[in-house]
Amino acid sequence: MNNTVIIIPSRLGAKRFPNKPLAKINNVPMIIHVLNRAKESKVGEAFVATPDEKIFNTVNKNGGKAILTKHDHVSGSDRVYEAYLKESKNDVDLIINLQGDMPNIKPESILKLEKFMRSNKCDIGTLASIIKTKDEISDSNVVKVCTDQILKDDDFLDAKDFFRTKKDINHDKIYHHCGCYIFTRDALSRYVKLPRSKLEQERNLEQMRAMENNMLVKVGLSNSRPLSVDTLEDLKQVEMEMKQA
Repeated sequence: MNNTVIIIPSRLGAKRFPNKPLAKINNVPMIIHVLNRAKESKVGEAFVATPDEKIFNTVNKNGGKAILTKHDHVSGSDRVYEAYLKESKNDVDLIINLQGDMPNIKPESILKLEKFMRSNKCDIGTLASIIKTKDEISDSNVVKVCTDQILKDDDFLDAKDFFRTKKDINHDKIYHHCGCYIFTRDALSRYVKLPRSKLEQERNLEQMRAMENNMLVKVGLSNSRPLSVDTLEDLKQVEMEMKQA
């Protein structure tokens, strides 16, 4: 039997924006917004993986499910794997790592990614959106993904590279990477057993561990443009957009 689980890694210790999972957007903690979007996608059970009791208690207080994990994971996907081993059943074959700082992701985008993964063969799938301004290209807070071909709505293409900044981008098809990954069960098990890779550490991008070990990563076009909240300014922008939605 095929089953998908959504696990949201979340911790308080982010250097750029400490305690951001509990930052309120329209009086609701950000992590709760993300969890609600995951539930609304209806692709499977959704819960939060966290080392912090404040997040654990906030999720449970708001009717969600949270799993306490170790503090010392080097990436969100490593934290997701611990929670998966603790909580998920043997019939789960796809695991979604949904970043806890994308409160305005559309449930339809999560569902679209899961459908792509069910109909394509790869180790990991992810999402991207169209880049709207030149400022996004130079903004190191915006993670980019490039492909060999133009990414269209129904495409699920091989990811060529992920980066924050890059000098020569004239011939690349570049998109705004969205922090949502879907792993096969076997791929996630392999991924967490690999040592941190050179580019993973240099770029501070966990997906480079997969890329540098020849795991096949495919990317689809998001139905929306979810924003990652990395700064207080991002929080204000997302709150404004969500009020207007």
